[in-house]
Amino acid sequence: MTTTAATHLRTIALHWTDLHEAAGQPTQIGAFGLGLRGYLARLDAADAEQLEYERHQAAYLRSLERDPIQLGDRPVPVRLHILDTMRIVEAALVHCADDIAAAAQRAPIAPPAARRTVVAPYATQREADIAAADRRRRQQLAHADLVDPRRWRYTGRRTAPHAALWLLARIERAPGPCRPITDVEEQRIGNVAAGAAERVERALDIAAQRRTLEQRCACGGAIDVHGGEGRVPVAHCTGCGRIWTEGGVAAA
Repeated sequence: MTTTAATHLRTIALHWTDLHEAAGQPTQIGAFGLGLRGYLARLDAADAEQLEYERHQAAYLRSLERDPIQLGDRPVPVRLHILDTMRIVEAALVHCADDIAAAAQRAPIAPPAARRTVVAPYATQREADIAAADRRRRQQLAHADLVDPRRWRYTGRRTAPHAALWLLARIERAPGPCRPITDVEEQRIGNVAAGAAERVERALDIAAQRRTLEQRCACGGAIDVHGGEGRVPVAHCTGCGRIWTEGGVAAA
């Protein structure tokens, strides 16, 4: 579990920039799909995506007509399904980190309270100096613990790659202001990481995939579809051996 979960979390952290870049790139048809029916569905999705872009583009052009002095570049096409993937993955990872931190992360060290010397004066100046030095040291320790970069925070940098790396540190039992996580907590992280990494890989089309369609071949055999990793999807019948591509039947 640990190795698999760690791999998934590293995948998310490493490819998050790729998702940002892909969100603004033109849609590429030919990624993994569900045979010919899936290919047509991808074409429909691409058309819908283009219509959505054209709608925003038209609104932008109308705004320029209303404000002739406004200058600037036209907005680039946005791949909405990539943005949806990023929102879902980030929400899942941050929520998981919140829950693990609430259970496993200890509270910051409390700073020392000031001594009321009027009520309890020091016997000598040397004693007062020693107490002051000790208080400064404990204040420094408390501050260092509070701003420890290994501490998960509920405000500020709450991004998917940061959450993935923080959860990775918990999986690997790295030192920090946390107790070792339990087997149940590790299982939870593993489940979230697997689902998030699968979404990232599917959005970027960087993982080889294989599916069996519910639709059967004319011979009654099952139809398997292979694709992913940027390759054009290919379907073949496990019964008669017929092969399909987007262009039609490639072999029978």
